[in-house]
Amino acid sequence: MTANRTILHIDMNAFFASVEQAINPALRGKPIAVIGSAHRTVITTSSYEARKCGVKTGMAVWEAKRCCPELILVVGNNRRYTHTSSEIMKMMLDYTPLVEVFSIDEAFMDVTGCLRLFGSAENIAYRLKARIRNRFGITCSIGIAPNKLLAKLASDMRKPDGLTIIKAEEISRVLEKLPITDLCGVGKRMGRHLRLLGITTCGELGRFPVAILKKKFGIVGEYLQRMGKGLDDSPVLSAEDAEPVKSVGHSMTLERDIDTREEILRYLLQLSEMVGRRARRYGVTGKTVSLYVRYADFDTSFGKQQSQGDYISLSDDIYRAAVRILDTVHLEQPVRLLGVRLTNLRHRKVQLPLFLEEKMKVFATQAMDEVNNRYGDFTVTFGALLASPGKKGSFVISPAWRPDGIRCVDVG
Repeated sequence: MTANRTILHIDMNAFFASVEQAINPALRGKPIAVIGSAHRTVITTSSYEARKCGVKTGMAVWEAKRCCPELILVVGNNRRYTHTSSEIMKMMLDYTPLVEVFSIDEAFMDVTGCLRLFGSAENIAYRLKARIRNRFGITCSIGIAPNKLLAKLASDMRKPDGLTIIKAEEISRVLEKLPITDLCGVGKRMGRHLRLLGITTCGELGRFPVAILKKKFGIVGEYLQRMGKGLDDSPVLSAEDAEPVKSVGHSMTLERDIDTREEILRYLLQLSEMVGRRARRYGVTGKTVSLYVRYADFDTSFGKQQSQGDYISLSDDIYRAAVRILDTVHLEQPVRLLGVRLTNLRHRKVQLPLFLEEKMKVFATQAMDEVNNRYGDFTVTFGALLASPGKKGSFVISPAWRPDGIRCVDVG
């Protein structure tokens, strides 16, 4: 049932930067930018004071400093951000069980069934904003609309600390002159393709012949026209209702560019252990291992995958597969980022192998997992990682991060 719904989209304002400013009063009201590590040169996010000077996410530090000479750089604390996000998501569950985490700083709430209890969606929004501000000292923007597409659009209309409501009778007016790239799901590339067809606004997209859109974009064409009309039937999926994941992966932006095989293998082992632990924790095995590499120039990257003879989840097996893939390529530059992913999943516990040596490997892995689950990641680890100067964890947070379940990535 998707008719007459009331959906909220909550978007934390400059989340990482706002958390840092709330923790450190000396940073409040000043232009700051959060970076992944002291040795990295890319802006993760920036405060609104810095944004007014032109500082943007993904910008090189030297470029950001040119826009804003007084910019203050802060090395991000991912554990603090994930903890804050998890606590905010718990607040949302006080109003409705239908909470869908969209990213670390965004979530949807379907409050259709609880409006009588709390009076109105607007009341829920104001209560939530006040609770977040009082506990964490940060703000959020909230959009209220009949569906997820429009709720997200509404939350972007008034930042920071905004509240925007799009009512059913206002949809056509709101969308008529709205640029197509303001819609979630229509990026720069899709925007260019649509402009070649003479489509620049959502109103034009909604009226454009669907047959032409389907011929150009396939089945996506029909969905594009519906987006132009403000139509979206997708439900708000709670963690219990979410579709099973199709992959378990982890990537790491390194503190410095590396070019020696020994260093690359050490990070691959660390990543393989992180992927393997999550796979084993949630009872999945995979048959395909993928390796992703991004070079130091930041623009050049590649990914390769390799199918295995059997389904695997042991870290050692994942690592060996990643190394085999690495051995098939010639690295042209120092490496900036590495990623390992396990796909073609099967939701089934690992079965004990027949041979004693393989059984001992499984028992050793289970013992490591038990210790690390109790005392923290990498409390017990491979000997090759003990000499590693690298940080055990993630330098950046994946957009797929969730506070619970298999997408919950342990971060540094």
